[in-house]
Amino acid sequence: MTEHAAGTPFGKRLASAMAERGPLCVGIDPHPQLLTEWGLTVDVSGLEAFSERCVEAFGSVALVKPQVAFFEAFGSAGIAVLERTLEALRSSGTLVLADAKRGDIGSTMDAYARTWLAEGSELRSDAVTVSPYLGFGALAPALELAAQTQRGVFVLAATSNPEGAQVQRARVDDGRTVAQVMVDEAARRNAGADTLGSVGVVVGATLTDAPDLSALHGPILMPGVGAQGGTADDVRRLAGDALGWVVPNVSREVLRAGPSVAALRDAVARTVDGFAFLRA
Repeated sequence: MTEHAAGTPFGKRLASAMAERGPLCVGIDPHPQLLTEWGLTVDVSGLEAFSERCVEAFGSVALVKPQVAFFEAFGSAGIAVLERTLEALRSSGTLVLADAKRGDIGSTMDAYARTWLAEGSELRSDAVTVSPYLGFGALAPALELAAQTQRGVFVLAATSNPEGAQVQRARVDDGRTVAQVMVDEAARRNAGADTLGSVGVVVGATLTDAPDLSALHGPILMPGVGAQGGTADDVRRLAGDALGWVVPNVSREVLRAGPSVAALRDAVARTVDGFAFLRA
């Protein structure tokens, strides 16, 4: 699978990767504590070594999600490591989701979109996470560029942090929660897509309930599985009829198996086996 499979939409490429490699997203989260636990220095050289081992270990994963903030924390040198990490992942044929959670308006949102989704950008990824809480319509530059370049967008809908409920569970005039509005808006963009749409949503696996996902026809990234307390049963419960579109995101649970590349690969294999029911 190449970076673009010559114009194939992201949703279709993701569906193919999940069928071939298993439905799993693994994060590259170079948290200072993890760098220390791996015996690495908490500096740019440690960041690079951590990322290189992850790239080597995660070549068989359907989707890999570098957490952009941990690279930005090291300034321009950290961004340079991120650029090299993204390039290595692209070269390996692994789909890449940049976890940047960008959200703004007008020309600023357009600049964010070009950073992560434009051809020729050193930070280009197969998809990017975005925040819709300046209004879903403010995401238009990212949605439009993603459609042009056959890339994807994952919209934060119902996150598992307690503070999120203040906004996401508020209700609009027609009685829907704000989170449900975000899912429904994403579903509109996926209408008519072949196989799977390219506008996904993020729904936390540790929630007590979730928006109705049945009409989304797009990927559902579910973080919070493993170390944060989410389980396979939670994924089943929250996804409902949309179970076949779920991409569980497991990061800390896998990364704690490092620093051995072989141990990381074993952790990935065990995790994929634990979600075999998603392939049924």
